[in-house]
Amino acid sequence: MIPLIVDLETEWRGGQNQALLLLKGLYERGHAAELVAAKGSSLGHRARKADIRVHHVSRGMLQLSAAARIRSILREGGIELVHANEAHAVTAAWLAGAPRKAPFVISRRVGYPLGQSWIAQARYRAASCIIANSQWVAEQAVASGAPAEKLRVAYEGVVIPEHTPPELRMAARHRWGVASDAPLLGCVGVLLPDKGQEWLIRAVVEVRKEFPGARLLLAGDGAMRKELEALAKTLGLGDAVIFAGFVKDVESVYAALDVFLLPSFFEALNNSLLAAMAHAIPSIAFRRGALAEIIEDGKSGLIVSGPEVQEISEAVARTLRDRDFARSLGEAGRIRVTEKFSADSMVERMVEIYDEVLRGRSAI
Repeated sequence: MIPLIVDLETEWRGGQNQALLLLKGLYERGHAAELVAAKGSSLGHRARKADIRVHHVSRGMLQLSAAARIRSILREGGIELVHANEAHAVTAAWLAGAPRKAPFVISRRVGYPLGQSWIAQARYRAASCIIANSQWVAEQAVASGAPAEKLRVAYEGVVIPEHTPPELRMAARHRWGVASDAPLLGCVGVLLPDKGQEWLIRAVVEVRKEFPGARLLLAGDGAMRKELEALAKTLGLGDAVIFAGFVKDVESVYAALDVFLLPSFFEALNNSLLAAMAHAIPSIAFRRGALAEIIEDGKSGLIVSGPEVQEISEAVARTLRDRDFARSLGEAGRIRVTEKFSADSMVERMVEIYDEVLRGRSAI
C-alpha cells in the first residue's frame, strides 16, 4: 500500500516521533509511504534522512499550502490512503478534498472534546476511520460527537532498548553529578502547570526525611521553569533538584534513574512513561487520562490518585526500601511495554487498520 501521511507540526513532539516510527515501520514492511511536512520541520528533516519521500510545503499560510500540495499529489495518482497525523493536517487534508478521493484516516491523541462548529464536526464525519491512541481518548472523542463506529484504538509505541549496562549507568549519573549510591528520581516532560512537576518537588522534601541523599532530575523546559526553581529554593532543596533543561539524548536520563515519575493531570498517553518502563525503571503515575491503561497498579508500576504529597512520597519510598519489589516493577513494566506498547506493535496495528479501511470494512 502507499499511504500519504500528513503532519504539519514544525517542532518535535510525541506525535511526530510516532509518525517517524510509523513511516520507518511501513518501509521495513514494503509499503512505500510518503510524507507531507512543513518546510524546515524536525519530522521532515528526520524522515528525509531515513530516505523517506517527503513533500515539503511552505510555512506561510501553512494549511492552504499543504492543501494545494495534497490535492496535487492525489491528482498524480498512486496514493491509496491519506492519514492526517495532527490537527493542522486534518484541516489541510479536508480542504484538499482528500476524503472524496481516497480513504481518509485521522489520528487523535488528545482528550479534549472535538470542536462543535460545523467545520470541526464535518472534518471528522468525513473520515473513513479515526484512530485514537488510547481507549480513554476514543471515549472522549465519541462523547463530543465523533462517530463511534469509526473509532479504532492503536496504542503508541516505543523502541525497546537493550538493558542499561552498569558502565553506561555510571557515566549517566556522573553527567548529572549524582553519586552512585544516591537515590535518583526523575521525570521527562515540558515544564507546564498541568504536567505536575510542582508535586514531585514537594514530595522530595518528604522522601529526603527517610532517604537524605535522594535527588530529583527534571528533564525538559517550559514556562514553569523559573517558578519551579524558586519553589525548590524556598523548600530548601538546594541542588537536590536538577533542572536539566531539554535533553536531546534523553537516554542518558533514563540510564541514570532509580524511579520514574509522571505527575501529569491530563494525558492521552505518554511516550516518556513508555520509554521509562521500556528501560525497566520502576514507574509511578497519576490516575489521570489513559495512564492507568499503561500501568497495571502494583504489578508493572504504581498508580497514585493525584497531587497528594504524602501518597507520592510513600510510593517512592516503597520502591526505594525494597529493591526486589522495585526490580520486579521495572521488569514487569518492560514486559508490559514490549508486549503492548512497542513501536513494532504500533506499526502492525496501523497496518491492520489501513488494510481494514482499504477493504472497505470500516463503517462510513
